[in-house]
Amino acid sequence: MPLASWSCRTTITYAACAGTLPIVASRGTPATALLTKQRIAFTVHGYEVDPRAGSYGEAAAAALGVEPGRVLKTLVATVDGRLAVGVVPVSATLDLKGLASALGGKRAAMAEPAAAERATGYVTGGISPFGQRSRLPVVVDASAQRWPTVYVSGGRRGLQVEVAPVDLLRVTGARVAEIATGR
Repeated sequence: MPLASWSCRTTITYAACAGTLPIVASRGTPATALLTKQRIAFTVHGYEVDPRAGSYGEAAAAALGVEPGRVLKTLVATVDGRLAVGVVPVSATLDLKGLASALGGKRAAMAEPAAAERATGYVTGGISPFGQRSRLPVVVDASAQRWPTVYVSGGRRGLQVEVAPVDLLRVTGARVAEIATGR
């Protein structure tokens, strides 16, 4: 089934022991391809994207009927002039000082969208922590560990992957720190 015809709540689960994955193979993203290659159990959730939505992440949480603290957004920042990734709940804001501190830096600022897209290979609003073009350092907010599974972008707008936080940390090589404010 092509992604474009997915309903608002299409869900497909891939177990770690899954064999061939026809949807991933034909319409997958680098994120889903990496998870499949690493034999990570994950669930793909497709939903309609409202182009008028002010926040892609909060719109995803609403469309999927999931607590906003459980849906994480992937943000690209610069820490002491080098690109890095912060993964925080969609209901929160990235604490740039906390991100810099977690990576041993002094200063952080949000990256320009064009730089984020070039480095990750994804478009803004669909940046996944998995399968990025350049392997950037990743810090995941500690609140992610409160949930049995979390939702992160699957690599395009309208596509979320649900994974265990331990798998998110392992596959991305992320550090865990308090980097979210306003939860």
